[in-house]
Amino acid sequence: MNRARESAPPIAADAADTALQPQLQQRYAGVQFFMAMSAASLLLVGFIWSIFMPAARDVAQILAGIASLIVAVPVAASVWNSLREPGLHGVTDRLIGLTMLAAWVSGDMVTAALLPTIMIFGHVLEERSLESSQNAIRGLQKLGRGIAHRRTAEGVFEDVDNQALAVGDEVEVRAGEHIPSDGIVLDGYANIDNAILTGESAWTAVGEGRHVLGGAINMDGLLRLRITKIGEDAALGQIIKLMHTAEHAKPQITRLIERHAGVYTLMIVLIAAMVWFASGNVPAMLAVLVAACPCALVIAAPAPALAAVAVAARHGILIRGAAFLEEMGDLTSLIIDKTGTLTQGRLELVAVDTVQPQDRVMAMSLAAGLGNHSNHPVSRALVRQAHSGNAATLYDITEHQGLGLTGRTQDDDIIALGQSALFAQLGIDIPALPDHDGPLAGIAINGRFLTWFRFADPCRAEARAALHDIGQLGLGRQILLTGDHAKAAQRVADEVGIRQVHAQVLPQDKLHAVIEETQSGQRPLVVGDGINDALALRAGAVGIAMGDKGTDVAIAAADIILISSDLRRIGTCIRLSRQCRQTIQVNGLMALGWTVVLMSLAALGWLGGNGAIGAALLHNIGTLLVLGNSARLLRFYEPLDQAAGVSLGEPVAVVL
Repeated sequence: MNRARESAPPIAADAADTALQPQLQQRYAGVQFFMAMSAASLLLVGFIWSIFMPAARDVAQILAGIASLIVAVPVAASVWNSLREPGLHGVTDRLIGLTMLAAWVSGDMVTAALLPTIMIFGHVLEERSLESSQNAIRGLQKLGRGIAHRRTAEGVFEDVDNQALAVGDEVEVRAGEHIPSDGIVLDGYANIDNAILTGESAWTAVGEGRHVLGGAINMDGLLRLRITKIGEDAALGQIIKLMHTAEHAKPQITRLIERHAGVYTLMIVLIAAMVWFASGNVPAMLAVLVAACPCALVIAAPAPALAAVAVAARHGILIRGAAFLEEMGDLTSLIIDKTGTLTQGRLELVAVDTVQPQDRVMAMSLAAGLGNHSNHPVSRALVRQAHSGNAATLYDITEHQGLGLTGRTQDDDIIALGQSALFAQLGIDIPALPDHDGPLAGIAINGRFLTWFRFADPCRAEARAALHDIGQLGLGRQILLTGDHAKAAQRVADEVGIRQVHAQVLPQDKLHAVIEETQSGQRPLVVGDGINDALALRAGAVGIAMGDKGTDVAIAAADIILISSDLRRIGTCIRLSRQCRQTIQVNGLMALGWTVVLMSLAALGWLGGNGAIGAALLHNIGTLLVLGNSARLLRFYEPLDQAAGVSLGEPVAVVL
């Protein structure tokens, strides 16, 4: 198991706790803000009193003392929590607590009240700056709520809340409505807008048998769906859950300081004590304690990580944890599956070898007519190809197990569709088999052979350009692992530009290949979609599963999921991860650098007469620098036609 999986928070967090925690945090922050406002009001009254009533300055001191007692409540609570749950926030809380205590001892009530007030206002600033990400999460949550038209046992449709849907329910989605949850189309045809989930600007045409995602918009038509996933298991729920997870992201420098938080606090206290012994300047000592608060470092990683996960979701990429963003930048090789990953995952008719050219149209019509009575992949491919033409109406259909189908027309013509063994069984002479590495099917009428149909699982239109782009990003070592036979594997490898091919491999062989790749010093990215890819996906440095046709096992084993299964998004993910990691590193350097500068100025007494107040004000600049640098990541956007950096052109169609 790689280090990203060791450090990544579990994705299957309790939903109730995830939903309740932000509400409690907001309520607690509201109480803190109210206390800070009360303290600030008392300090303002005291300041005005001291101006207009200089002879009674004791009143101002009393007001400042009351203000310090008010803000001492949230400070004490924070210090107590920091002792129970150590962390960077805890370091800040403890240092502020020590500074308040020192200010009380020295009799500086104004500093004791104003310092925590400024810090609380600074925390409010951080929260407001991150509010856009929270708004994005709430916006996605709204998509998961609404009214669904569910079919009852009596066959009528009733309006129910989306949250009441269960797997297996049949729902109706009308034009202009959001799809209530992930499902499969049972009936109907419509154009779907998946932009919010997959980043696709163009609408997607869906019909019977197609999978659709909850949250997408039905732009036209009427669809009847069977719900396949609900709640957190659905694509929209996964996005929301992953964005919540990203808020707790921590870079290595943050984790390092957290492990030594106690040592860090002790070191700062010793430095502050040395400043006091050397200069006798109490304000300078207090300023050092305040300047050392690592507020900017606290958000150095969560801010860009949350932005990156949100941007990835906008591009149709689900990242299970911010730790995998770090891993993506170190990948050196690619191990990829063939069927359903490099290819479309379904058979298509690629060629028609007709004995007599004039029989071509009739052969297609008869084949589609028989195909309508079977769910075999070959039959479905024939039916799809005949959608633009006419499928013959046939009767008395008989299925010959493993061989093919026979039937008759209205004129009692006997039609046979299937493999060569079927024609041998029926005593029908056939021409030589075409040289083809995929499935073959022939058709005959009244004992006269008409046509060979050649089928293949075609490569995805974007596969070659996407792999070229991945190679340009440093993953030039690319390996195709497939359980298919060598000839078909080599054909796909040649088409997409992969030189190293391992065919007819079992799931355990894929696992061993990934382990060997890792032991050789490589950091492999593994991409797959099937149950046989699950072991390899877990063994790789990072595993990516195809979302549209990927099995639940593969998706559960993967670290990253491509919702639309567009291979060009792998390059997008690598570029995004590298930019995110660079942003985190810059944030860490800025946060640490500003802390060191501020501590130096505080120790030298260059922050004015009341250095602690100056340090409290100036330390927020580091927070603003980190937030501003993180916000740059939100501008990251790659349209699909530009993601690979190569013009894909129009997909090539086989003209039959």
